[in-house]
Amino acid sequence: MLLAPHLTGRRLIMPDLRGHGGSQAGEGYRAADFAEDMAGLIQRLRLGRPIVVGHSLGGMVSIMLAARRPELIGGLVILASTLKPDFGSDHQVIDGVAALRDPISPSDPFYDWWHACRPGVPRAFLAGLAKDASAIPAARWRAILEEVRRTDLTAAARAVEAPTLIIAGGRDPLFGAAHQRTLTDALVGSRLVWAQDCGHNPHWEDPAFVADAITGMLPAR
Repeated sequence: MLLAPHLTGRRLIMPDLRGHGGSQAGEGYRAADFAEDMAGLIQRLRLGRPIVVGHSLGGMVSIMLAARRPELIGGLVILASTLKPDFGSDHQVIDGVAALRDPISPSDPFYDWWHACRPGVPRAFLAGLAKDASAIPAARWRAILEEVRRTDLTAAARAVEAPTLIIAGGRDPLFGAAHQRTLTDALVGSRLVWAQDCGHNPHWEDPAFVADAITGMLPAR
């Protein structure tokens, strides 16, 4: 992970959501299902109100977690995310996921768009991500996307009380300025920081900037 070297000395726990990476698939792919998994992990590891950092779908999951289980959360960092994806039927992500066929190739053109970053992100790192993502069956990709498309976290966000930092990519093709304004308005007391030259993956594109912003949320060592 490109962010980790910039957060040395901190305990970092980086779980896969259900159905992703090394995690079992489970039976549901709603934000609430993922949030309950994260709540269980926090309790199992006895983490003691950690700062939860979530990117994209992970950001949505983090909002749901903080709304449903506020006693478990010390703070949130929401990275390149949204309350309501609002993907139209002609959106590029819809077409890209619909076109995936098993076995998915790590060189599928979809990843050129899905993992698009500004120059400087190691190609070997992105290739590894594509390889991991290709292990997810196409049907699961589509099931998760359909759940994401139906998600609206407006009410959940208004219930969040945890201190929240929002980090947004200034060139994010998925969740641009309108999404970030809505997110900031709904999360009362939140602070928005722009990674101006980044797209949808600021934690890969400018990990030092993102780590510095996150460090401001963390207690002193």
